[in-house]
Amino acid sequence: MATRKPFPHADFLSQLEQLSQSRPSLPDPPLSPLLSGILLASDARGELTNAAGHLIQLLKAQQAVLQAAFDTELAADELRRYQKFAKPGQPSPHIVQLRQRQAAARQASSLSRQAFIKAAAAFVREADIEVPPRVALEAFVTSWIEANIPAGSPPGD
Repeated sequence: MATRKPFPHADFLSQLEQLSQSRPSLPDPPLSPLLSGILLASDARGELTNAAGHLIQLLKAQQAVLQAAFDTELAADELRRYQKFAKPGQPSPHIVQLRQRQAAARQASSLSRQAFIKAAAAFVREADIEVPPRVALEAFVTSWIEANIPAGSPPGD
């Protein structure tokens, strides 16, 4: 059975959202020089750039992709479990319902992946990050997030 993993960048995402709404002081812990240059305006007032808004959308899209992948795996596991003992012939209404749930989960997964790629393109363009040739945008941005965005469990988990 699939176990849901918490989103590794949830605490950073919530800090960014709070910064974008209330404009308090810098996040805790302090940002790396690379992230500071991308996310904070250079006028020393601590205001967020447009790239920060795109990063928020990108992290939300990545969170949706992970959730959709989990839902798809869960639906497939449940369908496998019940189909194993199904009699040949016409499928039962329960099996049909599970197949519909699996199809809906796959569609949600595709839509979330498209939203992630769209958010990734907007972030890369706004932050002026150069994607290496012959590297898929999705793979590059995922590895960039893992390398540059602080990870950790959100408070209370």
